[in-house]
Amino acid sequence: MLQHSRRSRFFPGTPHPRRLGREDGFSLIELLVVILVIGILCAIAIPAFLSQQAKAQDASAKEMARTAETTAESISTEHSGNYQQVSAEALHEAEPSIRIAATSTAAYLSNATSTESSYSVTVKAVDGDELTITKNANGEIARSCASPVLKSGCSEGASGSW
Repeated sequence: MLQHSRRSRFFPGTPHPRRLGREDGFSLIELLVVILVIGILCAIAIPAFLSQQAKAQDASAKEMARTAETTAESISTEHSGNYQQVSAEALHEAEPSIRIAATSTAAYLSNATSTESSYSVTVKAVDGDELTITKNANGEIARSCASPVLKSGCSEGASGSW
């Protein structure tokens, strides 16, 4: 009967006793280089992730301001084109997704003012940016942004439009 050599099935070129007797592995330098590379990748990825999170929070605030604008127009339609009924409470009652309670975890409607022929809604974002949509008596709509906390949340710096 033929005897099989004592070679590994997975590493046919390396016999068992010799492979088990060696103390191969990664050197300390190799491990430090790998840790350094992982650290550099994390240093690049974490700030990029945080900026994406801030963009998502700003987009949420813009969406809420736009929803408040649409709801104000709906309230006006129900009252023969009169905007005097537009208030934070009326907007929340007509559209429950508009938050009016101040919170630090989500955007909320911080102010809503109106006259017979105009209105203004302001949404405060998580990072402190205040996004305002104003419709004047001529029907012109203006969007403005103020960034009192970070001084950089708006496209043009501390204040601007969106």
